[in-house]
Amino acid sequence: MRNASFITALILLLLTGVASTLMAYRPVPVVVATNLEKLPMEIDGYRAVEDTFPESVYKELNADKHIYRHYRSADGGVIDLYIGYYGTAKGGRTGHNPYACLPGAGLAIVDSDVVKLEQLETNKKVPVNYILAHTEDRNLIMIHWYQTAGNKVVSNGWQQNIERLRGRVLDNRNDGAFIRVSVSATDKDLSTQKEKAVQFSRTLLNTLPSYWPLEKATPH
Repeated sequence: MRNASFITALILLLLTGVASTLMAYRPVPVVVATNLEKLPMEIDGYRAVEDTFPESVYKELNADKHIYRHYRSADGGVIDLYIGYYGTAKGGRTGHNPYACLPGAGLAIVDSDVVKLEQLETNKKVPVNYILAHTEDRNLIMIHWYQTAGNKVVSNGWQQNIERLRGRVLDNRNDGAFIRVSVSATDKDLSTQKEKAVQFSRTLLNTLPSYWPLEKATPH
């Protein structure tokens, strides 16, 4: 039994080494078309206005492409959208973590959960993250997730790492994006605002694959 376990571990170690070596000699994909800027300016009846962060924020996030918009409805409602895309050369993911960043910005997280969004391509419901944060004068509802390879949706970093590794081995790419949808709410309209954020997120999740960035492998 011990010999069998040792042989199995040895084989796995050798296969990992071979895979790592082959990956090291493969051409590194680079982003040749970001495409996310073509994301519709109107989603679910909300019309977008572009916005920007201070340059220091962009340097800290270090993404290949940022989308920061305020989507406004006819009745004055506002849904904020941020997308940070990281190509394979940048490791496919951000160090941004709402569970750390929100308290750092003075918002207390009072509730967190997982909500499921219908993915039309697979006809399945995929889990994404829900956060309710609070300051003295407002509530913030946030839906966020990671998306990789265009249509793969994951709710946390370790799942993203698995998908990135799989993509790197099978398709020679491990790009990904952090997506955040947020909306302000009063104590009285929390459930209504949450449903609006969830519906918007559902539409966005199914729209993103059509505007996913394009990468191309280049020789070392």
